[in-house]
Amino acid sequence: MNFEFSAEQNLLREQASGFLADNCPPSAVRAILEGDAPYDAGLWRQIAELGWTATTIPEKHGGIGLSYLELCVIAEELGRAIAPVPFSSSVYLGTEALLLAGTEAQQEAWLPKLATGEAIGTFALGEKPGQASPRSLETTCSAGKLTGAKVPVADGDVADFAIVVARSDAGDGASLHLVPLNGAGVSRSPVQMLDPSRSHAKLSFDGAAAEPLGADGAGWGLTRQLLNRAAVLFAWEQVGGANAALEQAKEYAMGRYAFGRPIAGHQAIKHKLANIYVKNTLARSNCYYGAWALSTEAAELPLAAATARVSAIDAYYFASKENIQTHGGMGFTWEFDCQFHYRRAKLLSVNIGSEGVWQDRLIAAIEQNEAA
Repeated sequence: MNFEFSAEQNLLREQASGFLADNCPPSAVRAILEGDAPYDAGLWRQIAELGWTATTIPEKHGGIGLSYLELCVIAEELGRAIAPVPFSSSVYLGTEALLLAGTEAQQEAWLPKLATGEAIGTFALGEKPGQASPRSLETTCSAGKLTGAKVPVADGDVADFAIVVARSDAGDGASLHLVPLNGAGVSRSPVQMLDPSRSHAKLSFDGAAAEPLGADGAGWGLTRQLLNRAAVLFAWEQVGGANAALEQAKEYAMGRYAFGRPIAGHQAIKHKLANIYVKNTLARSNCYYGAWALSTEAAELPLAAATARVSAIDAYYFASKENIQTHGGMGFTWEFDCQFHYRRAKLLSVNIGSEGVWQDRLIAAIEQNEAA
């Protein structure tokens, strides 16, 4: 079984890497971190013009119709650049939810706008601390009117619509609803997160107009399918960030001298860099498995997604933390860029469920495979 990318996909990687190096340097990330803008609107327009937001959208809806493997390549490079754009919310979650469960009318209404970047989507699940479940949901929908609140919602302050998980008396106890966020009955309030370069908000609904997405009572099953897809893409983004953090640490260690020689020559630093490399390589291997399962719609996707997600969370956090340690005291200062990866690693580690949540899913998937 070959998990390597093709020559064409690696060419896409080179082009994406070069574009982001020119248009998303650390100074661009810092500008969002220190400014008032919720994301880099100029970079978002350029990404959309390149067709990245249209990667897996079918051609009949204005997309490019490529495979998930190409999207994994793009996700990795966006993670490497710590791109301050709502790509994951809109592409991994909003677009994928419509592709998974949207009606033809819903897809015709939103997918062309998502493809061009004109519209931004997001996914709203959490309401309170702890793992979300059908029993924990308090948001309800009756006669097409949604009531309740979701927090925190990634890019909820800039999204044009949200796919909202609400309580249902049918089926698995939950249903999905497509909710335009610029209409009556919707209010948004910013939520401060560890990584200000990715904005979040609390969405409050008071009789907001909502369309069902998928069958009533099928929401929890659809949510699990959606999160399995997104987990692979998030994992690739995290691996990209982890490898960038390793490169940043190595570059600093090679150029920083102590006692007349580079600190990279000291055994303690060598071990730090080697440990990052091992974790990154393991995570990347698991991400290859996840990419294969996602692109082929394999039955192993729940297992592959959880494996990739758990290992990528661990790798990115470890790499970002050790990168700061390698930089020494200066690594903790505001002026150094080490913080960018640490902030993003912590944020992505909980964006679609914490490491503990995905460890539980991994155990459940292993047990299910063994029983089969």
